[in-house]
Amino acid sequence: MLLTATDIHKTFHTADGPFTVLRGVDLALEAGESLALTGESGSGKSTLLHLIGGLDTPDQGQIMINSADIAAMDDNGRAALRRGTVGVVFQQFNLIPSLRVADNIAFQSRLAGRDDPKWNADLADRMGLTAHLRKYPEQLSGGQQQRVAIARTLAPRPKLVLADEPTGNLDEATADDVMSLMLDLVADAGAGLLMVTHSIALAERLSRRVHLRAGQVAA
Repeated sequence: MLLTATDIHKTFHTADGPFTVLRGVDLALEAGESLALTGESGSGKSTLLHLIGGLDTPDQGQIMINSADIAAMDDNGRAALRRGTVGVVFQQFNLIPSLRVADNIAFQSRLAGRDDPKWNADLADRMGLTAHLRKYPEQLSGGQQQRVAIARTLAPRPKLVLADEPTGNLDEATADDVMSLMLDLVADAGAGLLMVTHSIALAERLSRRVHLRAGQVAA
């Protein structure tokens, strides 16, 4: 099993008191599988994704990725995991404005010590970015910027790809096109995909779906 999350709890402390977001969530994902995480706003989808990506730590529970317990890692350990094993695609593109497209794509793989110019070129070609490699992010459309963000995430060949509403800022036609490319490339890389989405149409394109309601997996 690539990913196993067991009995995950998370509470945030706010000015109005404690706010519990996750209440004992269990989740599993095999290599090569794609899983849609759906639910209403506030159901805990993004929080769970951030915990699995090591961007935060659970109050209780265990998150195993490739037999490593990321909830027990320190900040450096979780950062190292994100550089090589886990790739994250956010709704906000988070591209580096001072770098050209080619360098944005290669950025993560260089950090991980896995830079493969041939693979990067293949990603750029399949994402329709070859003609834009010398441009800066501000010179691209929103759809093109999201393609760069996805290519950057896939460049180090991560074992697990986490995507938080990756097409939320795109029109329907562009979103469908980007989603097709991402599914194809994740499959080619033999990775697992966990995607947060509000779109039932997008969720139905993945292997299976888990629905969160009030911080728990809905029956």
